[in-house]
Amino acid sequence: MSFLRGHASHINRRSGTHAGQRLRRRPATRRSCPASHRDRRWRSHAILAIAAACVCAFATSVANPQEGAAPADGGQVRGLALAAAVEIALSSNPHYAAMLAQARALQEVPSQAGALPDPTIGLNAMNLPVDSFSLDREPMTQLQVTFSQAIPYPGNRRLLVDAAQHEADAGFARVEDTALTLAARVRTTWWRLFQQDRALQIVEQNQALMRDFVEIAQSKYRVGDGLQQDVLLAQLELSRLLERELRALSMRSQTEARLAELLDRAPGERIALPQTPANQRLPDVPTVDELLQSAVADHPALAADNARVDAARARLDLSEQYRRPNFSVGAGYGYRQGEDPLRGGDRSDFVSFMFNVSVPLYAESKQRRAIEQRNHEVSQRRLMLRHTLGSIQSAIAAHRAEYEAAREEVSLLETAIIPQAQQTVTSMLAAYQVNEVDFLNVLNSQLTLYNSQINYWEALGSAKAALAELAAAAGMEVLYE
Repeated sequence: MSFLRGHASHINRRSGTHAGQRLRRRPATRRSCPASHRDRRWRSHAILAIAAACVCAFATSVANPQEGAAPADGGQVRGLALAAAVEIALSSNPHYAAMLAQARALQEVPSQAGALPDPTIGLNAMNLPVDSFSLDREPMTQLQVTFSQAIPYPGNRRLLVDAAQHEADAGFARVEDTALTLAARVRTTWWRLFQQDRALQIVEQNQALMRDFVEIAQSKYRVGDGLQQDVLLAQLELSRLLERELRALSMRSQTEARLAELLDRAPGERIALPQTPANQRLPDVPTVDELLQSAVADHPALAADNARVDAARARLDLSEQYRRPNFSVGAGYGYRQGEDPLRGGDRSDFVSFMFNVSVPLYAESKQRRAIEQRNHEVSQRRLMLRHTLGSIQSAIAAHRAEYEAAREEVSLLETAIIPQAQQTVTSMLAAYQVNEVDFLNVLNSQLTLYNSQINYWEALGSAKAALAELAAAAGMEVLYE
């Protein structure tokens, strides 16, 4: 507003007029044309009364936004409620669906890991003579059926099941963490969109009020009670409101696109929000230490990292088990044709039994290296757990501080700044009618009220967004509910 004051004083210097000169001209006007003057005063008072009514209605909309408010969605009263938006996201968001599908896939692994290797069945033609391929000429010729089964060293299968089960547990914990994060993002984006709708509504109300100001300034200038600079200032502020409306519409479109992405809606699809959210409360929240204790006990991100550490430990134990031998057992049955020349009669069939043991002959370059690999994996997952814990600690402290600051700002605006700004506007309008203050002061008071209204919704949206982020950081959905 310093620019406006400079501009106004510049016009006064060029025109050679000031408030005192304007007041001194009024007696002459009253004497020359009293009836005309009364008519002009009546019109000016009527316009000022309309402007004052607009200010009162505008200020009341902070505490009761549902009263006398035109929807920003073109007339629709109902819109996408916040709880419905979260529910839609959890049922249709592709990233969340992908995480859930991955967790379900991991759930199918433990039973596979604990099963024995598939047995092997063999059909063999043994010791056939190449000159005739006869089955009864040579006594060692036989048709053989074999069966073999690999048997891991005792304990290996249990460790494989443990590792797979821990990974499955981590998968479902990551799904819960994704749900928390997704809900926080939806809530944050929803409140940004709601805040921008209210800002657009306030801008539109102020445009109507500023048009009244332009009309007031023009009426007073036409009858000699005002200055041309008042008209120019009112027109300038109206143009600035039109510019701010364009910026606000652009920001709303961007926020709407982000919310549509979270809800898996088509780009450009219109999202209308209700005029009043179901819950505008800003409750007290636990201390940072209490939130951190709850997060350590229940946060799904920490549960996922702990499960992955357990899976890495199971694989480390398994790699040490691999230094011990595995086994395989088998049996075969050989069918022979022809007669036995020594004993007479048909040749007897053969039966075979097999028992095999693997020998870790290359343990130095294979099993020992595998143990080192698994040790590094355990260290890596422990460090990731520490990193996740540190991130949660930082997020809890930051979002709680942000929430408390925004909540205090909301309270200050609602209980002090906005009522005071409303009273100032009313007082300035009354004083302006009797030329006790100039038009610039009236304009400044209205702009202060206008900016306070915008700041109120921005602070409320920021507080709600910070509360949503805090609930996700602490793993406490009940914080937001």
